[in-house]
Parts: sequence; C-alpha cells; structure tokens
Amino acid sequence: MKTYLNFISNEWVASSGASPIAVSNPATEAIMGRVTAASTAQALQACDAAATAQIAWRKLSSAERGVHLHKLANAIEARKTAIGQALALESGKSLEDATFEAVYAAEITRYHAEWARRVEGEIIPSDSARENLMLHREPMGVVACLIPFNYPVYTLMRKVAPALITGNTVVVRPSNNTPCSAFEIAQAVLDAGLPPGVVNIMTMGHDEAQAMCIHPKVAMITLTGGVGAGRRVLEYSKTNIAKSSLELGGKTPAIVAPDTDLDRAATDIVRSKTTNCGQLCTAVERVYVQRAVHDTLVGKLKALMSARKFGDRAEDASRMGPLINAESRQAIHDMVGRAVAAGAKLECGGMMPAGRGYFYPPTLLTNVQQSAEIVQEEVFGPVLCVLPYDSFDDALAMASDHQFGLASVLYTENYRHVMQASNEIEAGELYINRTPADPYQGYHAGWKRSGLGGDDGKHGMLEFTQTRLVVMNYSS
Repeated sequence: MKTYLNFISNEWVASSGASPIAVSNPATEAIMGRVTAASTAQALQACDAAATAQIAWRKLSSAERGVHLHKLANAIEARKTAIGQALALESGKSLEDATFEAVYAAEITRYHAEWARRVEGEIIPSDSARENLMLHREPMGVVACLIPFNYPVYTLMRKVAPALITGNTVVVRPSNNTPCSAFEIAQAVLDAGLPPGVVNIMTMGHDEAQAMCIHPKVAMITLTGGVGAGRRVLEYSKTNIAKSSLELGGKTPAIVAPDTDLDRAATDIVRSKTTNCGQLCTAVERVYVQRAVHDTLVGKLKALMSARKFGDRAEDASRMGPLINAESRQAIHDMVGRAVAAGAKLECGGMMPAGRGYFYPPTLLTNVQQSAEIVQEEVFGPVLCVLPYDSFDDALAMASDHQFGLASVLYTENYRHVMQASNEIEAGELYINRTPADPYQGYHAGWKRSGLGGDDGKHGMLEFTQTRLVVMNYSS
C-alpha cells in the first residue's frame, strides 16, 4: 500500500497533523492507498507558491510555455502505467481503460500546448481617425482546479493544460475518492522540470478547500461536479469576485425516431449508460422514442442491459465496474425504489447485489412520467428511463423541458429533424446518430443548471484569460 504526500512548489509535503485519508478500491472495498490531508495553512501556502511562480510564468513567451507543456505531456505518457495502475485501483476501472485515460490526458495537454502561438487578441477600429483599439488576452493569475472522481486524470489535465498555456498557475484539489492518480501526475510534473509552484496538488477537506478558493490571489475557480458543489463555488467566488467556470450536472436525453436503426441506437445507448457504471455527466439518462417503435426499442434495451454483467474489472475487463462508494449506490437504489413506488415499471435491474464492491446492475424503467424525480434529477449511475412521444415537436419539448442542458442525442435519418433539433434543443451539445464523447477540440459547455463557461477547444482555453483594452491615440 502506497502513501502519497501533498505536492507544493515541487516538493512532497507531509501533513501537519490531519489524519491521512484512506482510499479504497470500490470493486473490493479494500484500502489501496493513503493520502495526506492538507491543513488550511498548507492550502494557503500552496496558493502563495502559485502566486509567486505566476509572476515569472506569465512573463515567459507562450512558445516557451508550450515547450514546458509538451514535456509534461511526454512525462505523463511515460508514466502512463503508474498512473493507470493507481487510477484502476482507486476507481474500479480496468487497467486498460485507466491507462488509456492517462494517454488521453497527455493528448489534451499536447493539444493545448499547440495553442502557444494562437492565443490572439484583436485590433478594433476606433471612432477617432488617429487611434487604434487593441484588445489583449491576459492570464487570470492563480486558478483553483476542483477535480471529480469519474475521470480524474483526464479532467485534471483538461483544466491544468489550458490554464498553464495562457500564463496561469494552478492549485489542484482532486476528489478524495480518487486522489492517488493525481499524485502520480504530480511526479510527471517533477519529471518534466516545470518551475516550482506552477502546479500544486493537494487533498483536503471542505473547510481547507474553501480556504484555498477564497485566498486573495485566487482569481478563478474551475469545477467539474454536481449542482450543489457549483453553488458552493459560486459562494466562494464572491470573496474575490473570482471568475467561475462550472461543468455541473447532466441528464442527457436521447430522441429515437422510427426511421433510425434501432439495433444501433440501442447498442449505443446501453454502452453510454453502462460505461464507468453510468458515472459520466453526458451519459444517456432518458430516452424519448416514437410511440410506434417504443415496445420494440424497450425490448432491445432490456435484452442488452440484462445481458450486461458487472463485477471486478481487474478480473474481467469486459464487465461493468462499480459505483464510486456505498453512499452513491444507496442513493441510486433509493431513487429507483421511489420511482417504482410511484408507478414506474422495472424492466430489469433495480436490486442491491450481495457481496463486496459497490456494484449496481443496469436498470431499465418504463411507464415513467416526465415530471418524475427519476426523469428530472441526475442519477449518475446505470439507470435508464424510456418515455414515448407522438410528434417530433413533442420529443423536442420533453427533451428540453428540464433543469439541465449539457448534452443531447438524436437518432434519425430525417435531415429536417436534424436541423430543427440543431436550432431548438436546449443543450450545449447535440450528437447526431451517436452518443457523447466530448471531443477536446470542441467546446463542452452546459446550459441552465449544467454550468457556466466550459472546457475544451479554443473557447475552453480562452476561459482562462481576461482582457485588457489598450486605446492607442497617435494624433499630434
């Protein structure tokens, strides 16, 4: 069993008194590692170190920062086995999937490194003849990065890489459920030779996280998490009027038209719902299918979900893995129970497995109402609801009649419906004849309670900048 220390200014720092955090394998419930919990003083020390480092880091040319990021990407890839092993044990993922996530984290780091010569300002015409308006893009300063448990390696670099290339430094708080892989990335930061204080990574409790986020030098807070966590970050941001970038809950609708390949749609939807045990903010959670093919699609979904086996992916990588902890499993099971009590039909799943590990079977519900809790609230597990629709306008209305608006899916061969959905769906992303995958050159941003700002691509990179307008008058 490995014990990890906090990473502050390129040094491994022991706890100053707080009890270590035990990290368990959700597939076996066995303790797989321990991490030290940062004290409030250490969290503030890391912010001070980041603020000091940012003075020199922002003065580097963006091309020089790009060289550093390429070295970091190479170091992450060189450590992909160690990162993958830690991630697999703390998350219940297969070693193959966990290692691939490390490689993908290296790739998004390289992608943002390539923005080094493309962080552009603007020249804007002035009303005065002998005057230019020049809009500069500048770094925010110190960025607090709050990382979730579901894809903790990829999401960490999804935030850190664009922050660094634009001249910011970072303090990172990984999830206490999956912190070990973050410290393996910290070793990659050392291997890559990044200057001290540019990247700081610490585990901590909520009080210490609050102290970090309201530190006077923290200019931006970026979070991937739930709506409740997003509200807390908005409270933190009031102290410094810090910028907030929030990727919050999702409840992805999939509209399935009768003209599509139902076998393909069913296969895609079940894969989306059972990947990482449904712990993905863009996983399909509700299906709206044309009434004429409702029963046919439900039969196909039921067969596929019933056949999907779950278990320890270290023993069989083809299985669906566990939920992250006992609390998540109980909350999901309780939600399914309330849905059934309210009249939903349980087509498959919906039981609490015996034995070790936080497993939950793929669960399919029909005869649910649009207003039901199971349709309105994010489940974040392998539970799928199916509702019929009559007209395409009805389907769009139900898909958009929701508090969330992160991703959406449409299966159809009707280009008119594709164009209508492209113009009318209330979501930040629309996937046609496929399920979500967050291309990192796109822009992953939610509507409504799904968040503020966004990640990925040019626009995600620019989230980590602020502007300065220079009014240059050259009249005599």
